[in-house]
Amino acid sequence: MSGFFKQALLPVIIFSCAGITGCYAQAGDKGSAQEHLKQSTNVSEAGLRLVPLTISSGDSQHDFTVELAGTAEEQARGLMFRRELAPDKGMIFPFAQERMANFWMKNTPIPLDIIFIRADGTIESIAANTTPYSLDPVESGEPVVAVLELAGGRAAELSIAPGDIVKWQQ
Repeated sequence: MSGFFKQALLPVIIFSCAGITGCYAQAGDKGSAQEHLKQSTNVSEAGLRLVPLTISSGDSQHDFTVELAGTAEEQARGLMFRRELAPDKGMIFPFAQERMANFWMKNTPIPLDIIFIRADGTIESIAANTTPYSLDPVESGEPVVAVLELAGGRAAELSIAPGDIVKWQQ
């Protein structure tokens, strides 16, 4: 084959291979592709970013992997409709500004511990074992910068209390 044809065909061959690779990825098992994406980008099944979170309580340290509810839409949905929450999982709701926080349990079938976090990272208060499906407000006692939700009763199991320090990756 002459040099002219090799040069002319090379872009066609590269483009064709790229097209085949793209088609293969799209034609592959959709679940596997989504699972790979979750693993490689550290995203939950709900599509939220997973971040490490640690609560320091006296001499103890408790590690969790939590979903980051960063947008207004993600925060509005929260853990609604979830039927279970593993003991080492949770959801963090960071706020752009310190404010009074007000949560409810609408459409949430599992009890939660709702932990209110001050600007310095300390726990302001804990609403333990909140009532599933309740529309009653669960409020912070003072302005906070974030709220953490854990499985109901988990804070008591781990002796997590107001004053303990919460740190997470933003």
